[in-house]
Amino acid sequence: MKLYDATYSGHAHRVRLLCGLLKLDLELEPVDMKAQAHKSPEYLALNPFGQVPVLEDADVVLRDSVAIILYLAENYDDDRTFLPLDPIARAHVYEWLATSAGPLYLGPSRARVIKAFGRPGDHEQAVATSHQLLGIMNSHLEARSWLVGDGPTLADVACYSYVAVADEGGIDLAGYPHVRAWLARVEGLDGFVPMPRLAKA
Repeated sequence: MKLYDATYSGHAHRVRLLCGLLKLDLELEPVDMKAQAHKSPEYLALNPFGQVPVLEDADVVLRDSVAIILYLAENYDDDRTFLPLDPIARAHVYEWLATSAGPLYLGPSRARVIKAFGRPGDHEQAVATSHQLLGIMNSHLEARSWLVGDGPTLADVACYSYVAVADEGGIDLAGYPHVRAWLARVEGLDGFVPMPRLAKA
């Protein structure tokens, strides 16, 4: 199984994280984003959108991190821990997967790429979106340990990476104690894979 990977991408990290938790062997193929390797004809043949990650598993080629973690959970999680069989619990996992592609992407992820990577964008709006999301997550986690159910699911996997490095986008987590406690619980899981932090200037 091969992952076309970018070290500091939270989207790629969520795949590495799930593979760690599932104890799956994963070959990492670094994609040099600075050299625009993700826009090369060879890479565009794998993902015409020119984004990381891409997963190759035998004859299966998948783009998009959410699609990839759903595939891994469906095919390699024998205990169905990360994608529950119960339809209501599963629907709640899907809610958080949608959140990871919406407010999480538009908030902490975007704030980080603007502030830390110098990409164009409205940092103030990204920060505001981040705090709205973190407030919702903090309230949600006040009376529960995990985003869905009694144990970790794809909801936690999908939402962890960019929240863990939110400070790199200028987002202070000090006011969100339940979110910080949740991060610590994810980090205490067997097989946890850390989200790499950017080197300080």
